[in-house]
Formats: sequence, C-alpha cells, structure tokens
Amino acid sequence: MKFFCIGDEETVLGFGLAGVEGKPATTPEQTRAALAGALAASDCAVVIITDVAAEGIRPEIEAIRFERERPLIVEIPGPEGPLPGRRSLREIVQEAIGMGIA
Repeated sequence: MKFFCIGDEETVLGFGLAGVEGKPATTPEQTRAALAGALAASDCAVVIITDVAAEGIRPEIEAIRFERERPLIVEIPGPEGPLPGRRSLREIVQEAIGMGIA
C-alpha cells in the first residue's frame, strides 16, 4: 500500500522525508496531472492532497471519491493553515476518534 502526496513544495518535501512519494502542484493543471499519475499507479492506496490544491480541481476530487474505492483521498491543510471555513486537521482527528488530542 503506497501513499502519494500532492501540494505545495514544502508539504511534498515534508512527506518525502517520511518516505512518501509526491509531486508539487501549484496550478489546477499540475494538480490534475499529479492526480492522474497517482491514479495510474495500481499500488497507490492513499492520496494526500493539500486543501488548496484540491480546491482547484474540486469536481474531479468529488468524482473520484464517489466512483472509486481506491485511492482514498485525504485533504490536509497546507503550511498556511486550513482554508477559511474548513476545520483544521486536529479538529477532524478529534471528531473521528471522539476525544481531544494534545
């Protein structure tokens, strides 16, 4: 099971240090190309994408989520924090596990 990261250079570099392959993307076209590459890899189970990158191709992200079982697409905030109106990663995890985290 492989992970793939799409987003700004800092996020992709950070995940790369943890052994996660990735592709920097700053435009919707670059994001589409990176996502297509991840989808073409049969062993890609999880795509980690920054919320800013995902926002640029929202219809494609939603279509993949509804039409495919794999890969799981996980949106995370980039270095600038979550987009306005979006919950932080900490809030999402706290809600998922039902308890606060430090």
